[in-house]
Amino acid sequence: MLKIDPEFADQIPPLTEEEFRQLKANILSDGEVINPIIVWNGVIVDGHNRFRVLEKHPEVPYKTFEKQFSDRSEVVAWICKNQLGRRNLTPVQRKYLIGKQYETEKSPHGGNRGTIRDEETGEFTASSENQNLRSGGKTCERIAKENHVGKDYVVRAGHFANGIDAAEEAVPGTRQDILSGKICPVDAAVQAVAQALPEEREALANHLRDPEVQRRGKPRSEIKRTQTERQPEETDSSEPFDDEDEPAPTVC
Repeated sequence: MLKIDPEFADQIPPLTEEEFRQLKANILSDGEVINPIIVWNGVIVDGHNRFRVLEKHPEVPYKTFEKQFSDRSEVVAWICKNQLGRRNLTPVQRKYLIGKQYETEKSPHGGNRGTIRDEETGEFTASSENQNLRSGGKTCERIAKENHVGKDYVVRAGHFANGIDAAEEAVPGTRQDILSGKICPVDAAVQAVAQALPEEREALANHLRDPEVQRRGKPRSEIKRTQTERQPEETDSSEPFDDEDEPAPTVC
């Protein structure tokens, strides 16, 4: 029996009603699920929407493919990278996936920044640094190259993804509303949720629905950020930023 893990399912950008109807029609027309559902230890990694159709039509045959991962963080990173290959992503969905992949890969095991031993050198390094060494360069640079964006964009996307996840934890349903385009808060307001104290996050998450923080609303300069300090990577001026690497402003 296949299982759905909420954390894994939450990384999948939602289909529109029309897209889901078309997926269902295709499956029923084919008489089977052509593409196998990717699983890890019986948990769905890719194919959540196909499984939703199967739940209503258990007579439809399907296949599964067992994929191996070392831990949950690797699963989340793989889901994000896999979803980034979709053609129908909105700019907001794409930014979230890039940011989520970056935040997951730069700090393995859910943000554990402890030390681990390099088997070749015998030296102990921070886990995030060791991950960068194993990947052949800084994580943000590699992800930027894979997605044809600037590395600064990847770092900002990470802040954006953290803000969405913090807002979802404070007010369930917020992630879905942002990724589906139901609400379109500016990046600064989203990032402020993750930067705030835990007791302040619910109010800030609810504030994301206010017209004053929606795109096409007040200018970004009028949005008061809870925390004005920027992350070290974001303020690093050792390499000038190339505007040509920056995608157009995110819109819903």
